[in-house]
Amino acid sequence: MKIAIVGASGAVGQEFLKVLKERNFPIEELTLFGSARSAGKVYSFKNKEYTVKELKHNDDFKGIDIAFVSAGGSISVEFAETITKHGAIMIDNSSAFRMDADVPLVVPEVNGEDAKVRPRGIIANPNCTTIQLVVALKAIENISHIKKVHVATYQAASGAGASAMDELVAQFKQIVNGEDVVVEKFFYQLAYNLIPQVDQFTENGYTKEELKMYNETRKIMHSDVEVSATCVRVPVLRAHSEVTWVETEKPISIEEAKAAFAKADGVILQDDTDKKDYPMPLFVTGKDEVYVGRIRKDISNPNGLTFWTVSDQIKKGAALNAVQIAEYLIKEKAI
Repeated sequence: MKIAIVGASGAVGQEFLKVLKERNFPIEELTLFGSARSAGKVYSFKNKEYTVKELKHNDDFKGIDIAFVSAGGSISVEFAETITKHGAIMIDNSSAFRMDADVPLVVPEVNGEDAKVRPRGIIANPNCTTIQLVVALKAIENISHIKKVHVATYQAASGAGASAMDELVAQFKQIVNGEDVVVEKFFYQLAYNLIPQVDQFTENGYTKEELKMYNETRKIMHSDVEVSATCVRVPVLRAHSEVTWVETEKPISIEEAKAAFAKADGVILQDDTDKKDYPMPLFVTGKDEVYVGRIRKDISNPNGLTFWTVSDQIKKGAALNAVQIAEYLIKEKAI
């Protein structure tokens, strides 16, 4: 495969390089793209040096098979035609195209086959919180149709990029040293705090992030499921956590749920409360799977289940999912 990474200098761009190396992705040729500011930077991949090229409206994508794009929605919109006009498949990590009817929104463990139909040559990578949610929901949906989902997220600083992670670390140091806390990436100081707002509020009181979880979940799962989310930013570096309540058409026992999670693609069951064994972001960072624990019956609803999930936001929530989409296309000979 001839591969391009757009936004190579960002947190997700760097994660792409790590994931492609880890998975020994079949790369014949690699090209890195970035902004004018990033152009000229040099990165090592499999003992070879690569220089970042400035992203321009030209024919640089001629011959490229797959372009992994993570440079922000405005860049994705502006350069989509440039990237795809010679036949490259654009796997886009922004929210720019996710809800477009002619752009598949794909999590391979859930709806990989959707990636085969891409009229515009674009496949959208879902929001990180949605990816984590639907990988877990798929296991339950296979037993009984899910009617309703309530989910509260505990989102790490990594969701706002590498500079946000740096800001969180800096804030802890500033507090310890008795210095003024610098706030630039978030609405408030994140260190020693929780911020019950991720993205901007909309007219109905939900944030854009929360509405993404509603709309994207329904599209990915081809479902009429109703989803209500509350998204919270927490002082964790990377790996998002979610507590999820589901209501199914028929009751599901704890034993059935655990068995479903244990055999689900992309899921690690970690649920032994007697040993205080459950997923935590400190230990899930850097892992590929969605970890599931604290599985229990919802005592307020006979058809309800409650569970806890943790997943690395930069990895499975962004770069890994995109690479898995590409792997699926190769496996299915759909490129």
